[in-house]
Amino acid sequence: MLTHIPSHLSDLPIYKKALQIFDLSRNISTYLNQDLAVLKEDGSEDINIYFSGDIVQHSVSLGPEIINAEMERAAEKKLKHVASLRKLTNRLYSHCKRLEKCNSNGKDYIPILRKEIRTFKKLQNSWMLTL
Repeated sequence: MLTHIPSHLSDLPIYKKALQIFDLSRNISTYLNQDLAVLKEDGSEDINIYFSGDIVQHSVSLGPEIINAEMERAAEKKLKHVASLRKLTNRLYSHCKRLEKCNSNGKDYIPILRKEIRTFKKLQNSWMLTL
């Protein structure tokens, strides 16, 4: 995430939730990778291992997009950051749905992440009205 963030931005509920989602997705991905890294009997790898990495990649980008949207002065550029944030959120949610079907004990934690993402979406909708 960004290292130098104005304090008024780091106190935003949506930003705090983005950090929580990042931490949760990173921990879940680590747990899932232990099971998904094992090769199948035919020598191929489990395709879900890529989705476990994707949830981390998408979640790490949430915070910077929020900060960029907040810091941007031009309305058109603000909207681009908001659109990017929405796309990241939707991809994150869809990857979670896929991971719920994977062959790992870690999949039991995915509904927790999906719940946090739904909360984030609600925060996102009210936050967008303040921009």
